Amino acid sequence: MQVILLDKVAKLGNLGDVVRVKDGYARNFLIPTKRARRATETALKEFEARRAELEKAAAEKLAAAQALGQKLSGQTVRITQKAGVDGRLFGSVTNADIADALVKMGCEVLKSQVRLPNGPFKTVSEHTIEVAPHPDVVVEVTVEIHGEHV
Repeated sequence: MQVILLDKVAKLGNLGDVVRVKDGYARNFLIPTKRARRATETALKEFEARRAELEKAAAEKLAAAQALGQKLSGQTVRITQKAGVDGRLFGSVTNADIADALVKMGCEVLKSQVRLPNGPFKTVSEHTIEVAPHPDVVVEVTVEIHGEHV
């Protein structure tokens, strides 16, 4: 299916690109989240009429993400979890836990923006992770996991 991208989509394209994607990806993700629209003649004409408005909105999103990235850059998040004497956690620290800790610090971050390349953390230690508030803005944040012995 051919769609017009209404927003920048990572590994797919930029605003205004007409790309071919699988039908399910378009119907189940891109179109419902308003990131794309079917590439019909009328849709192309409507997009060209609204192009300046959409580009302005995309620039505002990027500026907000860059400001958040500046605020997050070099931050250290401290999370305390119950752990055994050997340093293994009872449970794990996930991207949702890290996002909650960042929100408590005053940074509006969604759990989908926290990237854990090797999955959840299961030991008491210090890790460097990436937070991506926008596909063009990726910031490294340090996560310190402290154990609370039971």
